[in-house]
Amino acid sequence: MRKRSSLLKTGLALLFVLLGGCASVESRSLPYDAWSLNFFAPDYMEVWIETADVVDINDRLFRGAGSGIPATGYPRGLSKGIPAHFKGDAKGWFKDPGGKGRYVTGADLPRLIYVRWQSIAEPQTYEAYIEIPQFARNTMLKDEKAFCGAVGKWKTDYRKLLIVGLAPGGVAKVWLGGPCLQSTEVTRVQGTISPEGPYRGQSGGTYYPLSEESKAYIDKFGIPYGSW
Repeated sequence: MRKRSSLLKTGLALLFVLLGGCASVESRSLPYDAWSLNFFAPDYMEVWIETADVVDINDRLFRGAGSGIPATGYPRGLSKGIPAHFKGDAKGWFKDPGGKGRYVTGADLPRLIYVRWQSIAEPQTYEAYIEIPQFARNTMLKDEKAFCGAVGKWKTDYRKLLIVGLAPGGVAKVWLGGPCLQSTEVTRVQGTISPEGPYRGQSGGTYYPLSEESKAYIDKFGIPYGSW
């Protein structure tokens, strides 16, 4: 009888542990499955993201949450050669940036974003630690009514897109947006030069290649430092 009672207690204890584990997962503060970390760069100011890492409010680290080529207006993806007229303008930020990226699956609200990138328009390698303020996290939890042009009707939306703009000089600026909501500014951070150089010093100082079109734009108009 004692053995049976002991087994019952052990089984109940295990059940409480399992239920506790489920509760901790379900108690995440997000009202949606995941938020997305998106990046973009001004026209012709091309960037190569070496890594973007996330720390959430539970101090969990998500490495490699972003990498590669971010969104930009110009040059276009299928552009070839140097155009007769440059349609883009590198000065300043896009009015309603959206960027491109990926969902940070399993993360709670973001506390810190680390990004290391090559500003191949210069070229220079930067890194930045972006602290996400509490008001931004509060905004990510708030539902808003918005007219969604994609479906042609009003719907409830959340600002679950964390959008980071990366510009020459090591500037990183952050917005919050939603699929049907206009992006709003959150913070601006001045990054620092990474002493290791591109690819953490593994490329002998060689940067990701700059496109022919962007190089021609920079040769003609220069880099508009101070406009970001």
